[in-house]
Amino acid sequence: MKMVPKPPADAIVWKDTAKLMKLIDLAKNPILSRHYVHWDKLKHYKVDGFTTEELWSAAKLQRMGTLKPISLRDTKGMPFQFSVPELVSELLHEIDMGAGATIGVPEPITNPQTKKQYLIRSLMEEAITSSQLEGAATTREVAKEMIRSGRKPRDVGEQMIFNNYLTMQRIAKLKGELLSPEMVFDIHKVATEKTLSDPTAAGRFRREDEERVVGDDFGEVFHNPPPSGQLENRLKEMCDFANGKTPGFFVHPVVRAIILHFWLVYDHPFVDGNGRTARAIFYWSMLHNKYWLFEFISISAIIRKAPVKYGRSFLYSETDDNDLTYFIVAQTKVIKKAIEELHDYINRKSLEMQELESQIRALDLFNHRQVELIRHALKYPYEHYTIEGHRESHNIVYQTARTDLLDLEKRGVLEKVMLGKKMTFSTPKDLVSKLRNIGKEFFKK
Repeated sequence: MKMVPKPPADAIVWKDTAKLMKLIDLAKNPILSRHYVHWDKLKHYKVDGFTTEELWSAAKLQRMGTLKPISLRDTKGMPFQFSVPELVSELLHEIDMGAGATIGVPEPITNPQTKKQYLIRSLMEEAITSSQLEGAATTREVAKEMIRSGRKPRDVGEQMIFNNYLTMQRIAKLKGELLSPEMVFDIHKVATEKTLSDPTAAGRFRREDEERVVGDDFGEVFHNPPPSGQLENRLKEMCDFANGKTPGFFVHPVVRAIILHFWLVYDHPFVDGNGRTARAIFYWSMLHNKYWLFEFISISAIIRKAPVKYGRSFLYSETDDNDLTYFIVAQTKVIKKAIEELHDYINRKSLEMQELESQIRALDLFNHRQVELIRHALKYPYEHYTIEGHRESHNIVYQTARTDLLDLEKRGVLEKVMLGKKMTFSTPKDLVSKLRNIGKEFFKK
């Protein structure tokens, strides 16, 4: 990633009324009114009759009066500010409908039997991709195997992923609490345990002798965080903002969560693990404000597909009058995409289940009662079945019900469990793969 250029100084000619009127009219151009474009991109745009500097002046004129300051200040003491342009308002509405309401939420998410599967999948996805953003080289397959099997991490990359998995679980438990410095330290400690060169740096501020800059491997410095002596007060101000104590006007909950994400990354209060901690606090804020679907959504999975764009959104805000709107625009797009990907994933899985059910019905291996039980087991994977229950469901004699279930156990579709003297049957964890293998073997014949 390259450092973005700083925009030119304000070139609005206030005393030239004719020129000013032209700039006001130019500000209505969709390029400026619809999209929140930084000078880094705007300098490549062309509008007949205007220079690129005049185009930039029109953009600044269009934004004038809409920016509101917050208590986050840069290293020179100047406040950060933001606005909510039309594009962001539309995205916020879609996020509200897709992540805060229950109308339109896919049934597998609300189904207690399948909810856990999607929750674990999301926790793993966020844990893996958030760690990969910070340099973890572990593959998805190895990481998932580690989490599912419960084995201990074998290297720093695996430890980062395991820590992030625990962090996301921790966030879900803390969602009802107000944010405090102690909670931030706790989150950072869980996220960085056994991954830092200095183990004592987990869960504490960086010290004066640990000052950090954000840059690349070639010596390019992108960001100089505030000095360590300011961190205690800055963290308190961040917590006040997180808990709605500041500012003195309404801030949409999603915008507030996004600003918190930016705030912690900007302050960079820790030796390492700032990005992971910032994204975790973003999740806390979303869940704290009742966006419950965010237990199932991974923003890091989207960010990882375009990490340079993610980095530039920080730089755009810092290089143009501390305008957080750039970061807000970028992250509302990320959130919307993450929600869409969750819905797409669930739809794909639902279609796969429907196709599998149709295939099972077509096989000449199971009677209609067994097919119905398999369909039910796919939808409710943690259900238990008994001979008596199966008998009552289909109005059949005990021996027929017993034969049905024992035959399904023999084929690997059910697992027999003895509760005392009572015989019960449960669904194996790999039911889907077993049914697919049964289908493959059938069609080979």
